[in-house]
Amino acid sequence: MASHRRPKPPTRTRVTVLTATAAAAVALTSQAAHADPKPTKSEVKAKVDKLYDESEKANEKYSGAKEQQDKIEKQVAAIQDKVARGQDELNDLREGLGSMASAQYRSGGIDPSIQLFLSADPDSYLEKASTMDQISAEQAKTLQQVSDKQRALAQERKEASGKLADLSSARKDLASKKKDVQDKLKDAQTLFNTLSAAEKASLAADDSRANRASDRVNLGNVPAASGRAAAAFAAAQRVIGSPYVYGATGPGSFDCSGLTQWAYGQAGVSITRTTYTQADEGVRIGMSQLAPGDLVFFNGLAHVGLYAGNGQVLHAPHPGASVRFESMSTIGGFMYGVRI
Repeated sequence: MASHRRPKPPTRTRVTVLTATAAAAVALTSQAAHADPKPTKSEVKAKVDKLYDESEKANEKYSGAKEQQDKIEKQVAAIQDKVARGQDELNDLREGLGSMASAQYRSGGIDPSIQLFLSADPDSYLEKASTMDQISAEQAKTLQQVSDKQRALAQERKEASGKLADLSSARKDLASKKKDVQDKLKDAQTLFNTLSAAEKASLAADDSRANRASDRVNLGNVPAASGRAAAAFAAAQRVIGSPYVYGATGPGSFDCSGLTQWAYGQAGVSITRTTYTQADEGVRIGMSQLAPGDLVFFNGLAHVGLYAGNGQVLHAPHPGASVRFESMSTIGGFMYGVRI
């Protein structure tokens, strides 16, 4: 028989819980409607600049890993060439050894006393026997050379195997650091894309004005730190307007340390590839000691440029910008200068 029992009325506790839940839902809906207001253009730019700084740090590490990989590749190639030459030498030694053995076989394996007894010309036999003794001594020498060459080749092959393992590790490290750079740039682009077309145009105009400002910057009359510093600074001035490209070392595009390395290379001075190693290339100096051509480091060694005089730096700033002069006060936290 079907039940017609009436449902219980809600208790006070149940009413309270339902009321609280409804109130919370209304509050969350209200918060969602008013949460996370769209960031302003200046806020987006600050975040993008921060991501560029982080990507530049990652890029310098990537460049260092790339330099290490290239170095190991050259070492591997040199060892492999050495092994190949050694194998050729070993083959020649073995061939010579085989020729000696053939000559001995052709001379006959008869007992020396019987050969002397049968010889029509004992003096001729004694001369031949002396020659055979010389061949045996030469053969022994060749055997020792073969043994030495085999040991050397085994060691060189072991060294090559170790370097190949180092190369594999370096390539994995390089791929990881490249991905880090790409991820930072992707995040920056995603953030930049939240801006309206007008805001993007405004930021582009700001960068364009900063690029054009290089034409009228006042550098003062401070002499360069040295002849090579002057030559490096002059070289960098010739590429003002070249675009910033991650990992580029010129002559058509540059990243920050790529520019400084290229500029000093034009002055006949070889310096290393990354900010982290360029920081140890010369003598460290403070801001008051800076002269044109000195290297200047910023943002925890993530960025480098050439001091230009009057508080200005000639550098490759960031993606979307070109090589230009810029006030030190707008670049970031100054670390120190280095005089090459």
